[in-house]
Amino acid sequence: MSIKFSDLHKLPVSEKLRIVEALWDDIGASEEPIVLQPWQKDEAERRNNEIKANPSIAIDRAELWRRVDG
Repeated sequence: MSIKFSDLHKLPVSEKLRIVEALWDDIGASEEPIVLQPWQKDEAERRNNEIKANPSIAIDRAELWRRVDG
């Protein structure tokens, strides 16, 4: 199966989101290891250290969705 990137640009946002969700689910179900770039590992470690040093900066799920929904 061959997909042209230019064809994806023509899709409505709802269809693009459906494809992204399907891909994300497929990646999550895969046993293939995900290889991170050094900068990605560094950023994850930085964020982890930041939250450990100051747990009060964390937000709960309700606050997350309040911010997403506006």
